[in-house]
This record gives sequence, C-alpha cells and structure tokens, in this order.
Amino acid sequence: MNKEWKDAIKQGNLERVRLLLRNGADINSKDEHGQTALMNAAHAGQVELVRLLIENGADLDITAKYNLSALMLAIIARHTEIAQLLIETGADVNIRSTGNFYGKTALFLAEHDGHSEIAALLRQKGASS
Repeated sequence: MNKEWKDAIKQGNLERVRLLLRNGADINSKDEHGQTALMNAAHAGQVELVRLLIENGADLDITAKYNLSALMLAIIARHTEIAQLLIETGADVNIRSTGNFYGKTALFLAEHDGHSEIAALLRQKGASS
C-alpha cells in the first residue's frame, strides 16, 4: 500500500479514494500491518468509505495478523453498522482467527463483547462459534 493510498484511507477522503481507484490503485493492497484499506476503514468506523470500497470490489475476506478479517475488526471496535454492512454484503462469517485470538470467529467475538444484534445476524447467516 503506497503512502498516497494509505493517507487517503486514513483520512477517510472519499473523493481522493475514488480518484486513486480510477487511476488503478490496488484496492486489496496491504499496509505494513498486513491490513487492507477495507480493514482499516472498518476498524476506524468509516461507514461511507467501507461502502465505497465494497462497491469497488474490495475483497471482504482477506485476513491480516492473527487471521482477523474486516468483519472481525469492525466487531472488535464495536462498529455495528459496518459489521452489519459486511455481513449483508457477503463477508465470510466463519473465518477463524489464530495467534492471540486463536480459533475465535466473528460470532464468538460478538457474543463475548455483548453485541447481541450482530450475534443474531451472524447466526442467521450460518455463523458458528
């Protein structure tokens, strides 16, 4: 992920992100932490940026350190609207984490943190804990 792309994502600059995408930015490139633009936006609570990235083909299921997905990062950061958006647009609800989060799924994280609404939606989509 180059600096210009990373800065546009970090700032939540929708117009700049659109321009960079039109000019061929790799929507699924990773930063030095192994996170994609979608992961960073989901964790930061940037709903409109998440929506824009999804509309432009961001891979919902790429994982970073500990095999954490954008959905898991949204749940950990308590961004319910983003978690719902990711679930409803087809994010894999059964990815299992590794390392410090060994074997945990999005459903486990939601239940553990008291996100009953997200946990119910995850179950509806076939998630297992």
